[in-house]
Amino acid sequence: MSGVFILLFAILSFITAYNFYGKYIAKKLNVSNSNITPAHSLYDGVDYCPAKSPVLLGHHFASIAGAGPIVGPIIAASFGWIPVYIWILAGSVFIGGVHDYTTIIASIRHKGKSIGQIIENYIGISGKKLFLIFTWSTLILVIAVFTLIVADTFTHIPSSGTSSTLFIFLAIIFGLSVYRFKAPLGLSSLIGIIFLSVCIYLGYIFPISLDKNTWIIILLIYIFLASVTPVWILLQPRDYLNSFFLYGLMIAGIIGLFFTLPEIHLAPVTNFNIDKIGYLFPALFVTVACGAISGFHSIVGSGTTAKQLDKETDARIIGYGGMLIEGLLAVLSLLSVASLNQEQFLETLNTKGAVAAFSEGIANFMHNIPFLNISTDFAKSFAALAVSAFALTSLDTATRLARYSFQEFFERNETQKQSILVNNRYVATGVTVLFGAALTFSGQSMSIWPVFGSANQLLAAIALLALTVWVSYLKVDTKFTMIPMIFMFAVTLTSLLMLFYNNLVSLNITLSFVSFLLFILSIILAIQASKVLRKNQKEFAIDK
Repeated sequence: MSGVFILLFAILSFITAYNFYGKYIAKKLNVSNSNITPAHSLYDGVDYCPAKSPVLLGHHFASIAGAGPIVGPIIAASFGWIPVYIWILAGSVFIGGVHDYTTIIASIRHKGKSIGQIIENYIGISGKKLFLIFTWSTLILVIAVFTLIVADTFTHIPSSGTSSTLFIFLAIIFGLSVYRFKAPLGLSSLIGIIFLSVCIYLGYIFPISLDKNTWIIILLIYIFLASVTPVWILLQPRDYLNSFFLYGLMIAGIIGLFFTLPEIHLAPVTNFNIDKIGYLFPALFVTVACGAISGFHSIVGSGTTAKQLDKETDARIIGYGGMLIEGLLAVLSLLSVASLNQEQFLETLNTKGAVAAFSEGIANFMHNIPFLNISTDFAKSFAALAVSAFALTSLDTATRLARYSFQEFFERNETQKQSILVNNRYVATGVTVLFGAALTFSGQSMSIWPVFGSANQLLAAIALLALTVWVSYLKVDTKFTMIPMIFMFAVTLTSLLMLFYNNLVSLNITLSFVSFLLFILSIILAIQASKVLRKNQKEFAIDK
């Protein structure tokens, strides 16, 4: 089987889905530019501020991508390439894209608030509180794990530390140029991309060599500042410029693939039970994660993205389109290792890891582009730097989103005076970063990582549950959100039960407790939501 055919079929599928299924969802949700978005109605210049669709797509895509669509599909390829490929296509189009797009629309219809607010409005305040506790706890885990990943990368690849630091200063200059001095976006972007390349080059000339703990402290200070500063001056422009980094990597990889013409040598299907991964169901759907659907996307979509959406019609390219681009990255990641036979693939995965396997595969594609004359070593470093850059993007976005969740948890109704925990972003961020730092330095965060995959997908299931309830209030057919919701609950509840049992047998009481707690939380929310859904369905049937 030709890798080129696999890629072209994926591209054609995603273009078709965007133009037809994306429009179908827009019609269901009655998307219209006559509805004023919170970026305008609640403008504050810090969190709520409108962004042009290319800028917001860059921020959104950079925030949701991270290393997930690269690492997940490669690890899942242990089951064979066909199950992974089918799930990426079907998941991105019918589940992940629906989840992301609907989340953004639902959020902007609720003042740019999180899924938690939607749960409060339609399910109840207790459901919202449980959801926000779960969300904040999950984001603390993201902060701790990604801090360690980025610090480890900067320690072992000093050039990436220099380049990433320079990216931050470049982003601030870009933000000031576009938003304060009203420089044209096109010209600013072109100059920004040029200087982005300069930053990469300077990183190789002047690498910053620091120990891991020093980098951890620097990163914790950085994410605090990134969370409290206006979104237009750092987070948004940095993510936008970084998105070109990943776009460049994807374009170079795709062009190189056409010159390499790789054949698929990975096994189509292997075993239904893989050591250290689990059974095909539910492990495949948890492992691929961001490449098909991710609960983290709902936090981003209803966190930073919804607060910056200029007009409702932009949500299709940013929410649905952003998920399809991520699905394409997942396909490219799968193809980066597909030319290896199963034995070579497993050896590379077990000895070097998924990021190294991806970097080597993409480097091979880029090296084969005749008119660029890129060395394999440079291409490998470039790919590794791209992955680390997006891990940092996920880190600072997760901190801001955790701050939102923390503040929203302590919100009171409009007749009551708000506490300092709500009004003061410095306090909310400080508490969030302190908890993240405690987990980072505890040395335990990586041991909880297996639960994070299930927690992340459970978050997607809960988001789809809340969205289904909201859609039912719109008096339209809920099947486009309900069927994905039922499937994701089946996946995550099965996975959590397996994690609970396996960790209980191995006497890992902490992981057993966390798995059981998440399971109970989802059951409570599902019961509460089902009552509302049954009531709305009866009313909908009477109206018809």
